[in-house]
Amino acid sequence: MLHALSTRGLIAIALAAAAAAVTSLPASAANPTEITIEIKDHKFSPAEIKVPADTPIKLTVKNADASAEEFESHPLGVEKVIAGNSEATVRIRALSKGTYKFVGEYHEDTAKGTLVAE
Repeated sequence: MLHALSTRGLIAIALAAAAAAVTSLPASAANPTEITIEIKDHKFSPAEIKVPADTPIKLTVKNADASAEEFESHPLGVEKVIAGNSEATVRIRALSKGTYKFVGEYHEDTAKGTLVAE
């Protein structure tokens, strides 16, 4: 019986510690920064996006062109096809300070952009 109580006590302590760890996360971890960009004439607008570092990002990409475009970034680990005249959401992990390039893969010569985490 004593062993069973000790095991239950350890489990209760572990659960309390886990709950405390979750509630002590920074507010930014729960609330992503929301940004909207547009693809028009095979160009991103704005072409440079500034976001806070260490905060997840919810990026809405609106494609105002009739043809599909693929939002792609190797540094961000993202590939997302956006149909013509539609929009898509791209979720990006919290980033360290730095500059991250992205392109419209179907029109890389004109569809270029940069995300700057500050």
